[in-house]
Amino acid sequence: MVVTQAIKSGAATRALALLGVFIIAKLAILLGRPIQLSLWTPIAYFWQDALVALAFSLLDIAIRRPWIGWTIYGAAVLYAAINVPIARVLSSPLTWPMIGAAGGALSDSIGHHATPANLALMSGAIAAGIVLPFLTHRLKARIRIALIIPALLFAPLGPFATSRVETIGLDRNAIMALATTALPRLSARVAVKEGEEDWRASLFGAGSNSDDLSRWRGAAAGRNVVLIALESTGAESLRPYGASRDPMPNLSEMARGALIFEDAYAVYPESIKALFSILCSRYPAMDTETESYARITTPSLASVLKAARYRAALFHSGRFIYLGMKAVVENRGFEVLEDAGAIGGHHESSFGVDEPSTVRRALAWVDSLPRGERFFITYLPIAGHHPYETPEPGPFPEREESDRYLNALHYSDASLGALLRGLRDRGLDRNTLFVIFGDHGQAFGRHQGNYGHSLFLYEENIRVPYLIALPGLIHQQVRIARTISLIDTAPTILDLLGLPAPADYQGRSALDGRPRMALFYTDYSLSLMGLRDDRWKYIYELDSGRSKLFDLRQDAAELNDLSHLHPERVSAYRNLLTRWGAAQKALILAQTD
Repeated sequence: MVVTQAIKSGAATRALALLGVFIIAKLAILLGRPIQLSLWTPIAYFWQDALVALAFSLLDIAIRRPWIGWTIYGAAVLYAAINVPIARVLSSPLTWPMIGAAGGALSDSIGHHATPANLALMSGAIAAGIVLPFLTHRLKARIRIALIIPALLFAPLGPFATSRVETIGLDRNAIMALATTALPRLSARVAVKEGEEDWRASLFGAGSNSDDLSRWRGAAAGRNVVLIALESTGAESLRPYGASRDPMPNLSEMARGALIFEDAYAVYPESIKALFSILCSRYPAMDTETESYARITTPSLASVLKAARYRAALFHSGRFIYLGMKAVVENRGFEVLEDAGAIGGHHESSFGVDEPSTVRRALAWVDSLPRGERFFITYLPIAGHHPYETPEPGPFPEREESDRYLNALHYSDASLGALLRGLRDRGLDRNTLFVIFGDHGQAFGRHQGNYGHSLFLYEENIRVPYLIALPGLIHQQVRIARTISLIDTAPTILDLLGLPAPADYQGRSALDGRPRMALFYTDYSLSLMGLRDDRWKYIYELDSGRSKLFDLRQDAAELNDLSHLHPERVSAYRNLLTRWGAAQKALILAQTD
């Protein structure tokens, strides 16, 4: 009866027109992309569009006011149109976390993609929204029935179809994606007390590693500490990690006399939550706001060093207002916190200021300290972040966006070199411990739809360079094959200084020779969790239940999914990750409620 009423009413016109707009928008998003073809493919890609259109028709009928129905219709069309260029660029419609990140700091990146082609696709979807109501209004009732029946069939079969077709999340309707990501995607659950389960112990007895670093325990005692988190700097882009080009020669030079960790992983492929894991050696958690971390009582590295009579300062070329960064850095033991607003500079973008200005400010702060007073500097550059703009041209011809990225890394490296030279000119380098790493990587489409850094967990997103330098003590390069995580940074620095780490740190010193897994996740778009266990890399997609397993020794590019050949390993990894994710969420919420 409800369906019959819908067919005969103006609600049917609006609902069918909206479904048509959704289909046109989805086809525009998929244009030029490789698509897995099967009988399930149409259902997988369009079932959410059908479901939202049906829900709209029921709401329209219940309201019984055409002007409200048309208003909702117009808003839905506009939102679908806006998401066409967004999904083409990011391989995801807007999600709730993405909207939270799309503030003024990203205006340069947003403007970079406001191309004529993207604007034309968006305009096409809006035009369809104007034309289709006139066309559907002229359809006879039996034709409307013929169009509605497939929609009724698609909706209940959708989840099953999606589990059988790899869509990388592009099956999602834009409205549905926004609604579902605003809801919790993982339940908080603690089955054991914190510390009773070693989440990172290999489930399959990974062999012991011969890299014995115990001789470096306490080797940096009394030294200053300089921690540098390089923005969007992936390991695979750098010469010390096998890249053919060398965008960061100063870093490469430092690597010749440093401990080089070959397999270091970010906990989360985004700067702010990654920074929380670095400073506080605690995992962030899925479905939690960054602002909630302000109430986490675990002492940060800066707080521990302050108690050991270090002067601590953090200098950031970006802005603390971005993504709730203030909650991560304030009241953490830093006596000086300066971002782009405090530093000023000679070149400004929406994301921050030029790196030379930040380096000069950091060195000026060092000069202000009484002679011989120990210091801890955290330097957070922004060069390397999209849209890869630099004040002056770089050395690489810019044929592709990845070339612009390398030039941005080269610009970042110049300021890294200036900081290192500034400390050396002051006679401080041989009394300083340097820890330098990428906060996350950066992707350029090696895997379908993987651009930027936040949305996926492939190696290009989360495997980062990691160097420890002790000028005067480490004279040649030492390469360590053992897997580590950025969450190990604070306890590693304290171990090098000969200081104890707080009991509630979840990381472990990288000087500890026991092999350990690295765990990571992202919830910007799809809900993904993953781990690195010796040669194995596993990624689990909560939304679809799909697993991917790679043997990185044989398949470093992660192109050959072996999950179907190792069901026991996949099941064990999936079980561990879901329990780990639920436990971390419970721990965060327990301190923030």
